[in-house]
Amino acid sequence: MDDLINDFVHYLAVERGLSQATQDSYRRDLQRFAAWMDAQNLAEVPTESEQITTFYASETVELAPSSMARQQSAMRKFYRYLQRQGRVSTNPMELIDSPKPAKHLPTVLTQDEIAALLAVPDTGKPLGLRDRAIFELMYATGMRVSELVNLKMSQLHMQMNLIQVLGKGDKERLVPVTMQAQEWVNRYLDNSRPQLLKRDRPAEVFLNFHGRKLTRQGIWKNLKVYINAAGIDKDVTPHTLRHSFATSLLENGADLRVVQEILGHADVSTTQLYTHLSNGHIADVYHKTHPHG
Repeated sequence: MDDLINDFVHYLAVERGLSQATQDSYRRDLQRFAAWMDAQNLAEVPTESEQITTFYASETVELAPSSMARQQSAMRKFYRYLQRQGRVSTNPMELIDSPKPAKHLPTVLTQDEIAALLAVPDTGKPLGLRDRAIFELMYATGMRVSELVNLKMSQLHMQMNLIQVLGKGDKERLVPVTMQAQEWVNRYLDNSRPQLLKRDRPAEVFLNFHGRKLTRQGIWKNLKVYINAAGIDKDVTPHTLRHSFATSLLENGADLRVVQEILGHADVSTTQLYTHLSNGHIADVYHKTHPHG
């Protein structure tokens, strides 16, 4: 089973071009399946839908609905791959219904909360200036944290008020940058990054204390500290800044297709999630301003 999983993940990387994060998630999901197979003393990949149903029944105890949906996606792709490779003759996943994802609105930060967060980093110190530049850039562009940590110096086109973002599936897009974000990024490049550089000269824009490429986990950890310091009582992740960016644009009249292009969504239906948030804003304004509201 380990060899099958390795072959499948290699296929996802080389032929499907899926991100490293997706590859890692699918690998973990399939390793859970492999562990269940071991517990059931199954030497071969099961091809009966009843066996898959039994596996999912055990998983519902531990996994959230969103994790279950991702795991089923991994299993569907895995079995289709095995069928094409001639490793299995039948695909039991064809008889398994896809779970309906729970509808929930993402957490977003208000303008006051954004301002409070941006005010926390000590910009008199190299790491504080770096973090201020990171949060400014993420809120100004809606970049994914994976896109930000992989952002290279050659992708900055500040003279044109643009950055070149490499998104999912290695798809490139040009994203406009606000003057405020540009100012903080330039301050970081002029005053902080040179102090963080060591003997190695990494191409990435944002570096850690050791002068190496900053990680997603590092940004997540730092953000949690700043959120607590700002007194914001919300479950905030780096993706929250992306949500907040999209919601701010829509609340201020941006076209949905424009927001889709900036975010790098392949399907506009993904972007439409934010219309629910902006519609809530419209309702609040309506009830506050209408004479009979």
